[in-house]
Amino acid sequence: MTYKFNHLLILGANSDIAEQVAYQAAKERIALTLSGRNFEKLKALQSDIQAKHEVTVYIRKFDADKINEHQSFYNGLDEKPDAVLCAFGILGDQKLAEKDESWQNIIQTNFTGAVSILSIIANDFEKRKHGFIAGISSVAGDRGRQSNYFYGAAKAGFTTFLSGLRNRMQHCNVSVLTVKPGFVKTKMIDGLETPGPLTAKPAKLAKAILTAMNKRKSEIYYKPIWWFIMKIITSIPENLFKKMKL
Repeated sequence: MTYKFNHLLILGANSDIAEQVAYQAAKERIALTLSGRNFEKLKALQSDIQAKHEVTVYIRKFDADKINEHQSFYNGLDEKPDAVLCAFGILGDQKLAEKDESWQNIIQTNFTGAVSILSIIANDFEKRKHGFIAGISSVAGDRGRQSNYFYGAAKAGFTTFLSGLRNRMQHCNVSVLTVKPGFVKTKMIDGLETPGPLTAKPAKLAKAILTAMNKRKSEIYYKPIWWFIMKIITSIPENLFKKMKL
């Protein structure tokens, strides 16, 4: 496949999904800027990718929660990207968040931090009249459930943000992709029992993300069966849904 972008910035490059996207992009000779909180892990990832592929890989420390540093982070990049994947996020502890203020961390990282950095990048892409933006949201944002409604609320907000940004950016040759995974076998869900047929592997999701970005798609569910599942869940009347334990 011939890709329409040459340099991909990955925000939250230490996540399992993001690492797989980085390897897939490097294989296609797409230059990379990998960013995240754990700089040592970034260096190890950079070294491994460059040992396997002849591709430029920059690394930068990035903290989604430090919003006042986002503009200087982007201004200080070694090379401006023409594509970005927002892959950072935290699941948080629903039960704990119901009792204390840790819900703020869930909202700050999954929503506020993502909106902050992507708004900065979108403004740059708009001026350049070219670019590809992708954000990893979640099927959890399609309907609130008692088991994870803080995380779901943050992802619902992020999905709406990406939808509005897509509407704005379509006039300046900038595509915006919303990625809605269901269960993915990552460190985030370690310890949770998930149904095998509905649980994706990070490498396959990574391929799907890059392909969808390149095709300028607006939204993908992964695995695709989650589109059907969420259509059913969102169609349940509220009076019945509120009695369900989900």
